Amino acid sequence: MARKLDSDLDGGLYIVATPIGNMGDITLRAIEILGKVDAIACEDTREAGKLTSYHGLETQKIPYHDHNADEMRPKLIRMLKEGQRIALISDAGMPLISDPGYKLVDAVVAEGIYVTCVPGATATLTALVLSALPSDKFMFAGFLPPKSAARKSALTDVKSVPCTLIFYETAPRLAESLRDMAEILGNRRAAVARELTKKFEEIRRDTLTALADHYDAEGAPKGEIVVVVEGPGAGDGDIWTVDATDALLLKMMDDEGMGVKDAAGFVAAKSGQRKSDLYQRALLLKGKK
Repeated sequence: MARKLDSDLDGGLYIVATPIGNMGDITLRAIEILGKVDAIACEDTREAGKLTSYHGLETQKIPYHDHNADEMRPKLIRMLKEGQRIALISDAGMPLISDPGYKLVDAVVAEGIYVTCVPGATATLTALVLSALPSDKFMFAGFLPPKSAARKSALTDVKSVPCTLIFYETAPRLAESLRDMAEILGNRRAAVARELTKKFEEIRRDTLTALADHYDAEGAPKGEIVVVVEGPGAGDGDIWTVDATDALLLKMMDDEGMGVKDAAGFVAAKSGQRKSDLYQRALLLKGKK
């Protein structure tokens, strides 16, 4: 449904992007709309309160999140049918990215109610731009599963996708997740972006194995984390999938006559993977023969 946005602000749903860290990263239009709507539907009223207080707004806030979405959605639809104006925001960035907002938008569209988007900050694109990896084609894959087996399965599903991959990850799982990425995707170039737009913003760029080693040694970092990984064959070097690694280990041991230790050292130097991991892998391969 098309409708002109005038100064009086028509009834309907306004999807509004909010800052991902720096409070100044919000558009003038977003501030205007958040001040004029009848209510703001938000994940956390306390987080929303910080934003509205900063910009001197006193708009009513209604909690809308994973745990109450099914209950609140009909109430919000009823308010919209009455002609009220509701802004939908997330805790940070663009709503609907890894939150339940899309279900509300789907329901609003099905009812023929006016809906529009006020664009702005998003951690996904900010991390992609800062990663220094190809940005002409990319895929946002959201959060990976918390368990390693499920995570590896999810990574297997996307390892052949011919574009840069973008993931969200939690700090406690970061090193383990990077290690699984290196095993399934190969030792690709990657970037870990955290605390984006904030005072201690950090972008660490290296191979997946080197990044995993860093966070193993340093411990879990603070802040919200985005991991950006190059696509298959995007870099100048080899892509070290499990099959490619095993093939070279076997070649060094069988064709070149190297022992397990020397073969592991050779492949570690060539691929950037940990020698201890390759040694165990070589032992396993040797035992299968």
